[in-house]
Amino acid sequence: MSGEKGEKGAATPFWEKPLSELTRAQWEKLCDGCGRCCLVKLEDEDTGAIYHTSVSCKMLDHESCQCGDYKNRRDHVPDCVRLTLKKLQEIDWLPPTCAYVLRDAGKTLPPWHPLISGDPESVHRVGVSVRGKVEVSEADIEEEDTPDYIRLWPKRWPKKARY
Repeated sequence: MSGEKGEKGAATPFWEKPLSELTRAQWEKLCDGCGRCCLVKLEDEDTGAIYHTSVSCKMLDHESCQCGDYKNRRDHVPDCVRLTLKKLQEIDWLPPTCAYVLRDAGKTLPPWHPLISGDPESVHRVGVSVRGKVEVSEADIEEEDTPDYIRLWPKRWPKKARY
């Protein structure tokens, strides 16, 4: 991994750098693979309140918690958000566990983050990911039934994941 030399000569891991200094590849690697951002959110038109659901995007693989066609996802889901530093400042529906949210706030990555643990399964073991929590894909329900799946957990820290 490339980085700047710290006081003791060690390279600074890219995930400790300001988000504005990351390359596109580093930005993409910062994602912990939890899949929470791929859950359907509902917005109250009157209040602007965002409600999280346990309904997944039709492209989400419920086991891996990865997009089934990430490179071409916008061909399938035109309103899929490509997270950028600017958009990070504008949206408020990312989970509190999100590495982009944490780093933007100047916080370190948690021990379970795959970049820290070295294990992509760690995000699943501590219950941060959507694995086993998605109740249905948006492809399998009627849109008007989505409010039946409003849940609080996507906007919370799992107990096993706190640090």
